[in-house]
Amino acid sequence: MKWLLAAAVVILVLIGLSLGLGGSRGGALNVVGSTSIQPFAEMLAQRYQRTHPDRYVDVQGGGSTAGLQAVANGVADIGMCSRSLKPEEPFTAFTIARDGLAVVVPLSNPVDTLSRDQIRKIFAGDILRWSEVGGEDRPIRPITREEGSGTREAFVKLVMGKSRISRKALTQESNGAVKELVKNDSCAIGFMSLGLVGDELKAVAVDGVAPSAAAVTGGRYPLVRPFLFVTQGKPSPSAQAFIEYVLSPDGQRLLEKEGLVGAK
Repeated sequence: MKWLLAAAVVILVLIGLSLGLGGSRGGALNVVGSTSIQPFAEMLAQRYQRTHPDRYVDVQGGGSTAGLQAVANGVADIGMCSRSLKPEEPFTAFTIARDGLAVVVPLSNPVDTLSRDQIRKIFAGDILRWSEVGGEDRPIRPITREEGSGTREAFVKLVMGKSRISRKALTQESNGAVKELVKNDSCAIGFMSLGLVGDELKAVAVDGVAPSAAAVTGGRYPLVRPFLFVTQGKPSPSAQAFIEYVLSPDGQRLLEKEGLVGAK
């Protein structure tokens, strides 16, 4: 019934936008969607408003699916999507950055590197103990994202392939929730935006390549996804102005400073 939870999240986001909840103001530019992109969009919105004090940008999360639905229903100007669009999704997409998808464990975990095959088997429930991949003899507790999450969909595409994530994996609804759970559980493993890992978790090397902005830029790190702003057709003038700022040298420098790779 995970699809019901995803649908409920979409409905709550749409209702919140329609009623003006979450601090939005009249005439605000509404940006909704991926919780991976959300903190970066909030940072960009704050910087943008310093030079455009008459333009308020309201950024809300809810997940990539919620962002696409909000745009499709006309209650958001820009959707945030942390995966590639599907052929049947008829939106206009703007790549604002590229992000490494980090596989994270607690700092105390001695495992420093995993192959994609090992990661797939861990999340499929075929590898159950850390001792099977060079760690201590402890159970492995996989932490995954919810259905409808762009981060989860990117992980499935890049790692799982035709394998399914085990139902025993613990589901969380944001990068922040994954981070807190993994940080405080010595047996946990999760996946999240590389730009949000910080110094409280260890991002393991994948297929022998340590995740970094340089590895993403050089095409060496295997788990890379786009960060997208999406609109329904041609952006409105206010949406276009914000997108142009995000893609400007100043906006791109801010994103790169936070550990992402620029769009160009």
